[in-house]
Amino acid sequence: MKVGYKDLGTMPYKECWQLQQTLFEQRLEARRRGEKGADCGTILTVEHPPVYTLGKSGKQSNMLIPQSYLESLGAEFFHIDRGGDITFHGPGQIVCYPILDIEQLGIGLRRYIEILEEAVITTVAHYGIVAERLAGATGVWICDRDDNGEPKNWRKICAIGVRASHFVTMHGLALNVATDLKWFTMINPCGFTDKGVTSISKEVGHAVDFEQVKQLLVENLTKLLVDEK
Repeated sequence: MKVGYKDLGTMPYKECWQLQQTLFEQRLEARRRGEKGADCGTILTVEHPPVYTLGKSGKQSNMLIPQSYLESLGAEFFHIDRGGDITFHGPGQIVCYPILDIEQLGIGLRRYIEILEEAVITTVAHYGIVAERLAGATGVWICDRDDNGEPKNWRKICAIGVRASHFVTMHGLALNVATDLKWFTMINPCGFTDKGVTSISKEVGHAVDFEQVKQLLVENLTKLLVDEK
């Protein structure tokens, strides 16, 4: 099995969303025609200008500022067709959109989301960051531990929200590398009011190589997807 990769650089959200939709429909059409082969799809990476996106089941109330103020900051807002609530995309963040036929890869949707999480956990571990899953909260999280080993101060380093139809996926994950975290103070990130947001650079206390993080993430994700078969 083969998974392709394309780095889109910096691209406005709407333009990238349209590209995703085109690739998604092409992959669905290939399934309808019964086409099967080694090619299981493509992983896209991109960096967006400031934008907030709200998932199909999200609550508008989790946007804490009016549209006029948002626009004055130079940010956009889109209500989109992925799962999950509200999140932010912007400079210093790696957004990864796998457009894949997961049935060809031999995995179901739940395992696919676990693979996305695992790829991020492995990637941030390269920088000495211990990340983990949090029950009932999709994404990748970091926490502190008290003297008894109990977790506290949960903060999200990577948001995950996907759409799948007939085993074809779109949307994906957003990993904060050096994101300006002030953008997250204007929302209840992913609908949570009792948890924070963080980035790789904040956790390690210094700048990291953005392109190196991207390369590691794509390598880890591709390996996990292909190894499943």
